[in-house]
Amino acid sequence: MSQQGYVATPPYSQAQPGMGGYPAGFGSSPAQPLYGHYGGQPQSFPAPPTGLMKPVSSPSGMPPPEVSSQYGSNIQQNGAHPQRYPAPPAAAAASPYGQPPNSPYHTIAPQAPAQQLTNQMGSMNLGYGPGPMQNPQAPPTSPPAQQPFQTAPPPTMGQTTLGPHSPQMAPPQSPLAGPSMGGHPSMGGHPSMGGHPPMGGMGRPFPGPPPPGSGGFQQPGPGAAGQPGYPQQPQGQFGGQMAGPGMAGPGMAGPGMAGPFQGGAAHMSGPPQKKLDPDSIPSTTQVTEDDQAKRGGQVYTTNLRGQVPPLVTTDFTVQDQGNASPRFMRCTTYSFPCTADLAKQCQVPLGAIIKPFATVPKNETPLYVVNHGETGPIRCNRCKAYMCPYMQFIDGGRRYQCGFCNCVNEVPAFYFQHLDHMGRRVDLYERPELSLGSYEFEATLDYCKNNKPASPPAYIFMIDVSYANIKSGLVRLVCEELKTLLDNLPREDGAESSTVKVGFVTYNKILHFYNVKSALAQPQMMVVSDTAEMFVPLLDGFLVNFQESRAVINNLLDQIPDMFADTNESETVFAPVIQAGVEALKTAECSGKLFIFHSSIPTAEAPGKLKNRDDKKLINTEKEKTLFQPQKGVYEQLSKDCVSQGCSVDLFLFPSQYVDLATMGDVPTHTGGSIFKYSNFQVEMDGEHFLSDLRKDVEKAIGFDAIMRVRTSTGFRATNFFGAIHMNNTTDVEMAAVDCDKAVTVEFKHDDKLSEETGALMQCALLYTTVSGQRRLRIHNLSLNCSAQLSELYKSCETDALINFFAKSAYRAMLNQPLKTVREILVNQTAHMLACYRKNCSSPSAASQLILPDAMKVFPVYLNSLMKTGPLVGSAELSTDDRAHQRLIAMAMGVEDTQLLLYPRLIPLHNMDVASDVVPAPVRCSEERLTDAGMFLLENGRSLFLWLGQACPPELVQRVFNVPSFAHLPADLSSLPVLDNPQSKKLRSIIDSLLDQRPSAMKLLIVKQKDRSEMLFRQHLVEDKGPHGGASYMDFLCYVHCEIRQVLT
Repeated sequence: MSQQGYVATPPYSQAQPGMGGYPAGFGSSPAQPLYGHYGGQPQSFPAPPTGLMKPVSSPSGMPPPEVSSQYGSNIQQNGAHPQRYPAPPAAAAASPYGQPPNSPYHTIAPQAPAQQLTNQMGSMNLGYGPGPMQNPQAPPTSPPAQQPFQTAPPPTMGQTTLGPHSPQMAPPQSPLAGPSMGGHPSMGGHPSMGGHPPMGGMGRPFPGPPPPGSGGFQQPGPGAAGQPGYPQQPQGQFGGQMAGPGMAGPGMAGPGMAGPFQGGAAHMSGPPQKKLDPDSIPSTTQVTEDDQAKRGGQVYTTNLRGQVPPLVTTDFTVQDQGNASPRFMRCTTYSFPCTADLAKQCQVPLGAIIKPFATVPKNETPLYVVNHGETGPIRCNRCKAYMCPYMQFIDGGRRYQCGFCNCVNEVPAFYFQHLDHMGRRVDLYERPELSLGSYEFEATLDYCKNNKPASPPAYIFMIDVSYANIKSGLVRLVCEELKTLLDNLPREDGAESSTVKVGFVTYNKILHFYNVKSALAQPQMMVVSDTAEMFVPLLDGFLVNFQESRAVINNLLDQIPDMFADTNESETVFAPVIQAGVEALKTAECSGKLFIFHSSIPTAEAPGKLKNRDDKKLINTEKEKTLFQPQKGVYEQLSKDCVSQGCSVDLFLFPSQYVDLATMGDVPTHTGGSIFKYSNFQVEMDGEHFLSDLRKDVEKAIGFDAIMRVRTSTGFRATNFFGAIHMNNTTDVEMAAVDCDKAVTVEFKHDDKLSEETGALMQCALLYTTVSGQRRLRIHNLSLNCSAQLSELYKSCETDALINFFAKSAYRAMLNQPLKTVREILVNQTAHMLACYRKNCSSPSAASQLILPDAMKVFPVYLNSLMKTGPLVGSAELSTDDRAHQRLIAMAMGVEDTQLLLYPRLIPLHNMDVASDVVPAPVRCSEERLTDAGMFLLENGRSLFLWLGQACPPELVQRVFNVPSFAHLPADLSSLPVLDNPQSKKLRSIIDSLLDQRPSAMKLLIVKQKDRSEMLFRQHLVEDKGPHGGASYMDFLCYVHCEIRQVLT
């Protein structure tokens, strides 16, 4: 196995020797910068045949030709360092992952030079490439011969520049020597970079008053100011401020962006350039299409250490051969730096996003369950790691050496097996734990609470029957749905029926419990009005088997809406409701989940009473963060009680005004629960959306009372965890429940050196209770490479995993720091990551050239999109609850979900082929791609829009909506009629397939061009300027380029 190691990252945002000193990042532990990764998806691609990759050079001043595929098919996909495992051109097609059959990492296979596509990004040339590591000053000694990425390939390989392709690869100087970022007519032409080239209409990318003081991070730490070669950054968000409409501030040089580069006009000026073509900057849709073309439909085998998987957007099949499937674990980079110094220098966060219960497609093998008998799973005596493929058997099979801590352990007699001539056990392939990356162990009583066998979990449905929920029709809707939904409670594969028990509570200011024992003719209600001392008034008959008590339960569900039909009670309690659920589970000695259907802020006199603390005056001030901090006290204690009982909370909110979601959502987000919000709920408009969410939520695969630990090999360790989790100590991640959509993001740091030979190993062990009440251990193992060459790290990055890490870091940091600081840190760290690549891994080129690592070339579009999300944008036009909601749901997201959230899919439907099953290819997420005669579908996993242009052909409108033309469409259309024609069927099947793939239901919003509802749709066009503040992708790229140059000067 060629293995690659993985190292923990050093504190990210810290003063670094070669990179202007910045004090540590934000967050509770200043020592570790929290932010760090950039979000694209990794892609490792097979090498294209070498002939394909020669770009064409063209005089740098020429406008790029119309490029049909943005960076031609030649460009390596985002995340893939072009060729992790170089393959000879002929083999590329044959071997699915682009590695020749046995080629270990450094084979000398012909390697295509990374392209030089030059383009002026406003006179900034843009380049990206896997740049191999090399001495930046070295003159090109030989033409860019095909070479594998090894230590120092010729400098020319370092970057793919964007632009016209020509058949020969010119030495970097020619295509790159383009005019500098100087006076660019299209950009407002400041002749000197003293104020970045102004960008017309840019507005400051991040709203808020211009920050005082030194550039990105808080004040420079001691010595930072004096770092050689780094002038202290003057004022400004990210260095200098960006001037522009809406951005006043000291040091502004006119109407554009004032910039970090003071002075130095002479070497930066150049002839005026033509306007930059938006097609010439890296495109996420192109990257995903290229990866799908190269790796889609293939089998991805996990037998190599440190191999970069296909992107999350690619459709592929996994064959587990010793490392966990990327569905369970993805990393920010699959090649860790060997030392903490290297990690600190590049600032690329070292992290893994673990989704322990990820859904395994039907065509892949489900996890095997291993039983090691009464003694329980075999583990290393020293570090307690579980038996896995990284254990080395020695001494004729009588002992094994642990791959994590190197301790030598005796093999128990019952587990002994002889070794073959290769030193491997003869039964290697018969034992999942020795040959697979993921599997489960049956746990013994030692792994159960109080050494007693676990019981099957219970689901308790708790319905707010106050005036608002009765009037809206919600109570009746929920009761009707539960009659059929309870037949679909989760069950073990192959089981006839579910063993999950159910219970029912209704409440307003007081709580009503129901006895639904099967022996009763009628359900019985018991009332608890003392909400301060919550207890459960009945033991027997509250939690029952649905099949046995079906008649009594249906009777109850029929009665509830009528029982409270005339209520006038508008006040509600909330904390006592959760407390009641925990007490009920405690009494029954089982774990479980509470489904709470709630309408308003809890104002009744009781523990957990909340008051309205929404204050728009705090936005863009130091105190804005308090809006997102949960109120302390009752809810904090409740979270702990829930976790210790294995009680997860799912909250369905139906608010008509502010409900302090930051506090009400605190218990769900610490117990592995979910929060669903339906503002101004109306049964006709929102009923189906809510019911779809409820069905998915009740039916999905889930484990309870879970505790997870991530073990690593020596040299690095897990230091930070993000997710819908609770931590009592620094190592154990506790989750009252964990379902198939929840992911935990883990950050690693070095505590020693890592070796290139042994690589970096990690093992995620999750102990949980199944839906049938069995205690199990789910194990996921992953091995990464380690390298002393930063170019290997950059080639092995995965943009999508990086942006997941950055998003969670930023969303956590915003609880403790002003949003402005959080945004600065994001940009600062991005500039440092890219500057380090430029300085250490790419060939020398003109300062005006923007060089991006190939695997990170679309990182800036994701980062810019993240900074325009509701939580980070700081606009009084957005509701505080909506911002808090988005922040909380993102904390538990996996890589697929954050990728889609930050770069929605915009699918053109007006020219779809109705005969084919294929969904039309998405286009770039920008207004420029919309056409007046078009129809587009936009989805980001949370929202779904169908946008219609004013000139949409009447026949298409007729076939889809059954009205004669665009003008006849009603204003509040919220669903598609079911019509018997090919266009209508095709569109509905596309929408159904999208809804089926996403974790939460999405309500379809039909938007007409120039209509008022278009504003909601436009905020998802992430390449454009944000409606609530934030730069366009193009402006942001120019901005990051200036920041990188600032770091390098």
